[in-house]
Amino acid sequence: MLLITLSQSTLSYELLYTVRIAPDTKLAHVSIELSGEQLPSTLTLNLSSGRYKNLSSRQPLEIEENRAIWHPTGLKATLSYSFIIDNQRNNGSYDSRITEDWAILRSDKLIPPISTSGKGHANARLQLQLPKHWSAALPYPKIDKYLYQLSDPTRRFVRPKGWMIVGKIASRQDWIADTSTWVSGPLGENIHRQDALAFLNWNLPEIKKIFPLFPDRLLIVTARDPMWRGGLSGPRSLFMHADRPLISANRTSSMIHELIHVATGIHGDSQSDWIVEGLAEFYSLEILRRSGGISETRYQEAMDNLMKWGEKAPTLLVKRSSGPVTARATGVIMALDKEICAASGGKASIDDVARALARTRGEVTLDRFRALSEKAAGRPVETLAIGNLTDKGP
Repeated sequence: MLLITLSQSTLSYELLYTVRIAPDTKLAHVSIELSGEQLPSTLTLNLSSGRYKNLSSRQPLEIEENRAIWHPTGLKATLSYSFIIDNQRNNGSYDSRITEDWAILRSDKLIPPISTSGKGHANARLQLQLPKHWSAALPYPKIDKYLYQLSDPTRRFVRPKGWMIVGKIASRQDWIADTSTWVSGPLGENIHRQDALAFLNWNLPEIKKIFPLFPDRLLIVTARDPMWRGGLSGPRSLFMHADRPLISANRTSSMIHELIHVATGIHGDSQSDWIVEGLAEFYSLEILRRSGGISETRYQEAMDNLMKWGEKAPTLLVKRSSGPVTARATGVIMALDKEICAASGGKASIDDVARALARTRGEVTLDRFRALSEKAAGRPVETLAIGNLTDKGP
C-alpha cells in the first residue's frame, strides 16, 4: 500500500475524483467527493473554458456565468458534472481527443481550477472508470487498478495534473537516470516507442545533471493525426506528435525542448515568455552537444542559423514567444552563458541560473532572471541590458 507523504495530523479530509470515460458521448463524467470532519466551506470553480456542463450537487450550488460556487455540508459531499473531451485548435488539429478506441487529454483540464476556503489539506486520489479492455497510462503513483495517488506540496486542494492516455494502448517503460520513463500511444499506430526510449537514455541523464529535481516519473504520450503536430509539456509528462523527429533538420530537438519545460516548470509574465522558450530551445541544442548527439561544428552551425533567423524579431519583450523571437532568445541565452562563464572564471554558467529557476518554479520575470544571472556572474551582466533585448534600445 502506498504511503501518504503528508502526516495524518495535517490531513483534514479525503478528496476523491472519479472519472468515467464515455467514448459514445465523447464525454468524461466526473464527480468530486469530499469526506471528513473539516470540509472546506466553499469551493469556487472556474468554468471559463466552456467544457464543463450539467453541474449538480445535493449541497448548495450556485452557477454564475463562468464560475460555480459550491458549499459542501455534512461529513460527505459530492459535486458531479460532464466534461467535453474533444478540443480543436485553430488549425483544426486536437490537443484533447477521444475516439472509439482511446482518449488523450490533460488531466488538469478534467477538473476546473478550484479555489477553496479553510486551512485543511486533502488526501487526494483519482479513480478512473474505463470501458472494457481499456487500460491507462498516467504520471501518478498507482494505489490499485485505475486508482492513483495525487500530491502537490504547494497546494492544499490538489488537482490532477499532466498528460494522460487511456484506451487500447501500447506502452514501453525503462528506468533512465532514476526516472521511471514511459512512452505510450494508441495500439496499432506506427509509433517508435523504443526509439524514443533510446533517445532518452542518451539525453535524459545530461538533463538531470542540470536539473537534479527532475521528476522521478515521466510519461510521454504520442499519437498521429488528427492530434496537434507538435509537442506540449505538462507536469511529469508531455505530448509529442508521432511524426515529430527526435532531432529536427535544424538540429534542435522538440523532445528535449519539452523536457526542459518539464524540468523547469516556469512560465513568463507578459514580457518574459522569451526566457522560458529561449532556455528550452538553447538546451535542445546544448544537451545534444553534451551527450555527443551532434558535433561541435554542427552545434555552432545550428546556433548561427538560429541567430540569423532571430534578426527578424524586433523585440523579445512580447507576450508569446515563437519563431524568430525564440530564435533570437536562444542567441541571447548563449551570449549570457558565455558572459557568466567569463565573469566567474568558469566557476558558473547558465546551468546555475536554470537550476535556480527550476528550484522555485512558478513565474519568471526579467528582473528575477537578471538577478539570478548576476548572482552567478558575480557582477552586473551586459547581455540582459534592454538594448540587447529590443531594437528600440533603453
